[in-house]
Amino acid sequence: MSRFIQETDYDASIHREILDALLRHDSDTSDEAIVHICEDRAIEEMRGYLDKFYDTDAIFNATGEERNQLVLMMAVDIAVYHIFCQHNPYKISEIRKERYNRAIDWLKAVAAGKITIANAPRLPEEEAAAASPWRLESNELRGCHF
Repeated sequence: MSRFIQETDYDASIHREILDALLRHDSDTSDEAIVHICEDRAIEEMRGYLDKFYDTDAIFNATGEERNQLVLMMAVDIAVYHIFCQHNPYKISEIRKERYNRAIDWLKAVAAGKITIANAPRLPEEEAAAASPWRLESNELRGCHF
């Protein structure tokens, strides 16, 4: 999967010392692999909500300044929550729970069409209409016969 989240993106959400303390240094899996697994899980979780209206391939394949900063912030919050969960799920800080819940609430609102993501690539009309739970159709117009 692409590297939508970069290592430096975590600096705005969590101190590097805390992130390093959360990662297992005694396991066979490298710290970088654990972070990538949690990032991939966060992105897949977000795809489930966003793919109804948005081109998630374009969103998550973006790099550098092309990335949508709001989507990036939510992805980092979800990834950090998953990193906390793999360490000790019973001692997750309240701020991490709040930020994760806020991200999920935001994703639910986007999926419901209550809010939109500015400058995010949307699906073509036909694809979005096919994914919509509402479909309005009528019978073909028939001529009136008297």
